[in-house]
Amino acid sequence: MTAIDNSKPITLNDIFFHVVDSDAPRVMMFEKDGEWRSISAADLYKRVAGVARKLKSWGIGYGDRVAILSENRPEWAIADWAILMVGAASVPIYATLTSEQCSYLLRHSGARAVFVSSEEQLQKIAAVRAETNIEHVLMMDAANVSIGHVEDMQAVMALGPDQRDSELDASAKQVVQDDLATLIYTSGTTGVPKGAMLTHGNLASNLYTSLDAFVFEKNVDISLSFLPLSHITARHVDLGCMYRGVTLAYCPNFDDVPRLLKAIRPTFFVAVPRVYEKIYNAARRSAPNGFKKRIFDWALGVGKNHLTETLAGKRPSGISWALADRLIFSKVRAGFGGHVKYYVSGGAPLGRELAEWYACVGIRIHEGYGLTETSPVIAVNTPVAHRLGTVGRPLPNLEVRIAEDGEIITRGPNVFKGYWNMPEETANTFEGDWFKTGDIGNIDSDGFLSVTDRKKDLIKTSGGKFIAPQPIENSLKANPLIAEAAVIGDKRRFASVVLAPAFATLEDWAGRNQVPFTNRHELVNHPTVQALYSGIVEDVNKSLAKYEKLKKIYVIPDELSIADGTLTPTLKLRRRNVEARYREEIEKMYASESPVDLPVS
Repeated sequence: MTAIDNSKPITLNDIFFHVVDSDAPRVMMFEKDGEWRSISAADLYKRVAGVARKLKSWGIGYGDRVAILSENRPEWAIADWAILMVGAASVPIYATLTSEQCSYLLRHSGARAVFVSSEEQLQKIAAVRAETNIEHVLMMDAANVSIGHVEDMQAVMALGPDQRDSELDASAKQVVQDDLATLIYTSGTTGVPKGAMLTHGNLASNLYTSLDAFVFEKNVDISLSFLPLSHITARHVDLGCMYRGVTLAYCPNFDDVPRLLKAIRPTFFVAVPRVYEKIYNAARRSAPNGFKKRIFDWALGVGKNHLTETLAGKRPSGISWALADRLIFSKVRAGFGGHVKYYVSGGAPLGRELAEWYACVGIRIHEGYGLTETSPVIAVNTPVAHRLGTVGRPLPNLEVRIAEDGEIITRGPNVFKGYWNMPEETANTFEGDWFKTGDIGNIDSDGFLSVTDRKKDLIKTSGGKFIAPQPIENSLKANPLIAEAAVIGDKRRFASVVLAPAFATLEDWAGRNQVPFTNRHELVNHPTVQALYSGIVEDVNKSLAKYEKLKKIYVIPDELSIADGTLTPTLKLRRRNVEARYREEIEKMYASESPVDLPVS
């Protein structure tokens, strides 16, 4: 067991006091009526204390659970801090969930109160409130509310003290590292949501360690908060930023990200792979063919020649690089705002091809790895220890090893205490005091960890061969014409793939190549388009073992989404849901010579 370093925070409340004691003039920023407004450390304390007092007046305190149903905004963090200050635990709920899904989380967690962002979210609660233990609702938007026991959070924050509340502070400092800080319900790719119990000590131990190698300038560096705060990665990043003096600028609507990146010009950028894929696809679409494409490809060649320098954190030099940077690379960086010094990817595998493409344009992405149950970071590439194709070295205050069956297992102060009211599920996820991640991986001789796939996603063909689908899917998604790929073939004679096109790119391609269509169904079934995707898959097949090769493809006329259940709220593929949705077409594909048979040697 790692000894406690008393110079480091051991609870999230310690981190809160560190933030407010900094007296920073700008901790957070938010956009209102087209203008950016700041919240100082003093403002933050006043608002948090006002909300904490309200919670205490309702008798909410140590051991209670309080839910937050909201998009990213300052009030989300303020609600979270207030809950922690009174010794309660927060229960984040994705703003995209339905009333029925919210009802399950509220009932299972036993939440007594809930923060909601808007009238839309309020109505979700109103529809199911009678089924839950919810006694009080605080609404972030100032609006006329239609159900009882609803408080205006803006008014509550305004009543916060102008000076420090010594009684509240003393109470908050009584919270210890083993106290429950949050219940985070894992979206999962299958099964019923499980509430991961994370303590103050779990989260605090991970916060200061994971960002230790990154250098920030207080009140200068800035990060755009757009990943859903209901997810552990976003929550961890935002808490870490506040602790390290990085200003948070909130983005409630994901569609506003491109605009706000240019407006805010962040210096610290953290995203899931899907975001990096979108910017990659936009860059590739900007030079579809002809002279522009030749210039683009030339620049990538120049960048590839300087990969070693880029991956070492050095800015390449030379006339060719300077020209390629001016013509191409600077425009890619401009898509992120143009001022980012650290790019980080987490939440899902990035894919080596995508990471290498970014490195070729001069952007070193620090890929990390972790789970909700590990608070979340297990390993991360840093500015001082970086290796392409890995997720970095494990953090120094935890242990990682590879089990006999290849599974990554870990233990340390960041590992959760179990699943709320699910003792059997908790027992199944531990081997002694080692947490079983469910991921397959390896550690190289220099200590860098690689993750190859989810253990439960491994495909076993009827011939007994195991196929790891994620690396194949990532190779396919490196092509800008593919938005999602789902490799299938479990208990079947061979592997195949379901492809979801990147329709904006595909429709541009169809227009340039005179492929007629009136709808997406016609487009994906056109022989020229079928041949196009066959060629892409054949190229990927060249690098695969014979038993891994994809023998058939099915190109769907749809986009996969959170709404249809084929993607998780963190944009991970739900392979089983994809198979279930297209079961009839998949069965036909395996039973016949169509939709597309590929020549496989």
